[in-house]
Amino acid sequence: MSELLSHPLWNRALLVLYAASALATAVHALLNKRDPRSAWGWISVCWLFPLAGAVLYLLFGINRVQTRAQRLVGATELPAPATRSLPAAVHALRLSAIDAVELSELVRIGDAVTGRPLVGGNRIVPLHNGEQAYPAMLEAIDRARHTVDFATYLFRPGQAGERFAEALAAAQRRGVTVRVLLDGAADFFYRPRASRLLARHGVRAELFLPLRWFPPMLHINLRNHRKLLLVDGRVAFTGGMNIADWHYVERPQRRPVADLHFALEGPVVAQIAEAFAADWQFATGMAIERAPDPPAVSDGVAARVITDGPNEDLDKLQMVLLGAIACAHRRVWIMTPYFIPSPQLVAALQSAALRGVDVSLVLPAKSDQFWVDAASRNHLPALLQRAVRVYYRPAPFAHTKLFVMDHYYAQLGSANLDNRSLRLNFELVVETFDTALVEKLARHFEQVRAMSRELSYAELAARPPAARLRDAFFWLFSQYL
Repeated sequence: MSELLSHPLWNRALLVLYAASALATAVHALLNKRDPRSAWGWISVCWLFPLAGAVLYLLFGINRVQTRAQRLVGATELPAPATRSLPAAVHALRLSAIDAVELSELVRIGDAVTGRPLVGGNRIVPLHNGEQAYPAMLEAIDRARHTVDFATYLFRPGQAGERFAEALAAAQRRGVTVRVLLDGAADFFYRPRASRLLARHGVRAELFLPLRWFPPMLHINLRNHRKLLLVDGRVAFTGGMNIADWHYVERPQRRPVADLHFALEGPVVAQIAEAFAADWQFATGMAIERAPDPPAVSDGVAARVITDGPNEDLDKLQMVLLGAIACAHRRVWIMTPYFIPSPQLVAALQSAALRGVDVSLVLPAKSDQFWVDAASRNHLPALLQRAVRVYYRPAPFAHTKLFVMDHYYAQLGSANLDNRSLRLNFELVVETFDTALVEKLARHFEQVRAMSRELSYAELAARPPAARLRDAFFWLFSQYL
């Protein structure tokens, strides 16, 4: 064998294979990558690591999801903006002339980017932590008569996981159609596997991009991070909360996780159902028959779903976020567990702060991923130098995702403000226009900010060289954190 490997023909064959694979992957990256930094990175990997670089690119660099999504949904161009009248709920806000102009522009951005209408007549109720969210979700499942559609990223064993599995199984025994969708990577890496936990209760879970060795499907980077529960097509729950005992923050435990979830009723539930149906068809190839749109509730808020992912929805959420920040006059308040912003988002936040807008970020003092905390710290000095205020929230770890703009606009859902959520994950966010709901969310933000510690530029600048080097090192991997 050693003689064969040292043969000149074998060496030439390896050299030709290396050059051909590196050239092919470099051309593919040039033609398909939208970010020049990503293209440069993969081209360097392919040439610097003979053959191994090409294999890594084949496994992790090619976005097969977008190709498959095009087969299911067609072209990827943004839909043409439609001329729509604003819902009555928006007209009832009684905004000033300036705010009304900004609002109409923000609605127009959402129309053009999402292709979905802004619909009125919705009820959105914030639910804090597992103490409030889980009982409401379980009660909805127990009342289901026709369908329960459930998607989550993490479904962990424990009291919460068992209770949800039992409720889904009981609904199934009553004749309710139960559809459960789990992320394939999370189900593979977190043990015991959620799909097997549900199977013990007789509930079959389908996997979104399941990992397997043969035929190869190793989409470790592409994850369905949406958290959706729909019951009978009339009530929905979404937000940042997974199914795990750590969301019971009032119970003694090692690392509780605070979070915010939401119960929704009204026409926007049909848009959430549409997103679940698309994910279900993507994962299983089976279409879900569209249910009648749920009725509007009286004095409801205007809302719309924004889906984002590495398919035809790529960059939609960031476009709307940038538009909202550009429209802000008074405040841009952001609460996120992981903050690794794009250069465009950094520039938008800096510009808003320099205009005199109160731009405040509330981040956890310590998240569950130290490498993300390190990379995040490397982004903060540029913001602090431009009048953006940053606060570190003490334990429990805050997993809440919240965006509040001025006194009439908010976003809520599953997306963090990092490259993983904005570029790699499949996410769902609900934007809403309502002064009463936004004020309620703003009060929650103010309460959290009041108990948090404000960070200063001087504090970050005084970090020891070793800490700054560590933070900068993890910052290099920001595209994948």
